[in-house]
Amino acid sequence: MPRSGRGFCLAWPVKSMSQLLLVNRFAVLDVEEINTDTSEPINTLFTSALDRKALSQKPKWEKRLPKRLSANTLDVHRTSIILPIEISTTDTNEVHSVKVLLDSRAMGNFIDKDFVHTKDMSTQSISRPIPVYNVDGSPNKAGQISEVVDVVLCYKTHSERMLLAVSSLGKQGMILGYTWLKDHNLEVNWQTRKVQMN
Repeated sequence: MPRSGRGFCLAWPVKSMSQLLLVNRFAVLDVEEINTDTSEPINTLFTSALDRKALSQKPKWEKRLPKRLSANTLDVHRTSIILPIEISTTDTNEVHSVKVLLDSRAMGNFIDKDFVHTKDMSTQSISRPIPVYNVDGSPNKAGQISEVVDVVLCYKTHSERMLLAVSSLGKQGMILGYTWLKDHNLEVNWQTRKVQMN
């Protein structure tokens, strides 16, 4: 409707009521169907929602852990490289010497459960245990990983902070696997059995 004021006139466009009813500026929202199938227990519906919530609430360090690990603690041949290193705990700064097996078949970094308990090292629990498999795909008899140790690893002039999965490693105190070897791209002299960090 036109309105007049001090020297100007403002006109509003007017549409018929039928035109206004035909134009809808708001799209209809999609509605997700509720599962009414009673064959699935109601608990599993809530569990999956709770699992998603638990995953989103994990600390950053736990989100970086793999969903599956593989380890092979059997048959350490003369072709293996074992490094003498030191690890220090991040909470108490205690320093421990340990011999580490470099194993490109292991898909993770591990520390022996007995070594951890003997040295009274603090561990952090994982909200969802990580299954561990042998190289041949069979489940590892040590069972799932349910805790990790936060340490600073020192080898010669190299040091880094890392999480180690706690598992039963038999005669090995610690294993550094393929991902660690790939990240550091070590130079190995097989005649002198010396390792150089790049």
